[in-house]
Amino acid sequence: MKNKNVAFMTQASMIAAIYVVLTYIFAPISFGEIQVRIAEALTILPLFTPAAIPGLFIGCLLGNIVGGALLPDIVFGSLATLIGAVFTWLLRSRKPIIGTLPPIISNVVIVPLVLRIAYGVNLPIPFLMLTVGIGEVISCTILGLIVYYALNRYRNTLFPRAAAM
Repeated sequence: MKNKNVAFMTQASMIAAIYVVLTYIFAPISFGEIQVRIAEALTILPLFTPAAIPGLFIGCLLGNIVGGALLPDIVFGSLATLIGAVFTWLLRSRKPIIGTLPPIISNVVIVPLVLRIAYGVNLPIPFLMLTVGIGEVISCTILGLIVYYALNRYRNTLFPRAAAM
């Protein structure tokens, strides 16, 4: 039981750390009304392990803080990632491309409202949904599936506890 908890916490911590680093390195394109947050490619990881759920949430939370996001963005942007991660985990038995949909949908619904309310972006909500959606498709679907197929070959080695679930 102790080893299982340690493995879970280690995986969650590593995912969070990688998310923060990717958000920080790619900060110029990770925020704003037109964004491609490269770290969102990691939202595919709940297909491998439930540890990705807290890892992505904490990583997004810290990434938003380090990136200088405003408080509503820190809270609601991170919640969008958490919602996406939970539903991706629930879809883990489906085709990988289906697992990319929850983070896209949650971010398309929540982030435009954050941009409008917190940052005062004066663009139509449908346009913001489109721009955020395009960025999420690039990050979650295109980059996310690259991550998925790169890791899937080693899933039993990288995520041994999750493989038994």
